[in-house]
Amino acid sequence: MRALDIAATGMSAQQMRVEVISNNLANMSTTGYSARRADFADLHYQQMVRAGAINAADGTLVPTGVQLGLGVRPAAVSITMAQGALAQTGGVLDVAIEGRGWLEVTLPSGLAAYTRDGALQRTGDGLLVTADGFEVSPGITLPEDARQVSINSDGEVYAYFADRVEGELLGRITLAGFSNDHGLEAMGSNLFLETAASGTPIRSDPGQNGLGTLRQGYLEESSVDAVREITELIEAQRGYELNAKVITAADQMLGATTQLR
Repeated sequence: MRALDIAATGMSAQQMRVEVISNNLANMSTTGYSARRADFADLHYQQMVRAGAINAADGTLVPTGVQLGLGVRPAAVSITMAQGALAQTGGVLDVAIEGRGWLEVTLPSGLAAYTRDGALQRTGDGLLVTADGFEVSPGITLPEDARQVSINSDGEVYAYFADRVEGELLGRITLAGFSNDHGLEAMGSNLFLETAASGTPIRSDPGQNGLGTLRQGYLEESSVDAVREITELIEAQRGYELNAKVITAADQMLGATTQLR
């Protein structure tokens, strides 16, 4: 009775789909979050009668054959790289990326990580860091006596002082791009790691090499579409129920077989 195993793979697939949807909905207010999508592929097929096999001595071929599918399997949980809406916050150190690109940060281990969460902060020493305290690359230190900090669309960071008219250039925030953003490894806290699938980062100034620009005083909202996620949740729930009904039907068929005398 293959239907039991096939329906079980279907229930497992729909369960994973619900888990992905629930994670999207849980992060619908997470800054810079990109929605995920569960992708599936059919399992291998059992060839009862192979298509194209010779069926007679005169060379007649079987036109279609008999191929029995054995269920479904998870193929990928991919990231939907869509630009989230930009929300005005008024925060001096809040920056949103308009377009492609990632902010590069340095982890305590020395590894580089990447994020689109531009809710930046400053340490007691004036170092520009993320909300979790990871240094934004390249390291930029904000003077303690600066009365105002400006970040332009090209990533240049200027500090303005009470005794000067001209601003002082402190450095430039650079962005990183990847040939395959979907290949990045999510590690939580809005951070991603480079993998062999993503390719090596291409670092450039904002607005160059196809990368986006920065907008001060804004943050990128989550790209989760709540209405779409609820619709997908209903579909996944119905798919789970239908596969459960298949198991019930297969069980009844087995029950009828065992009652034969």
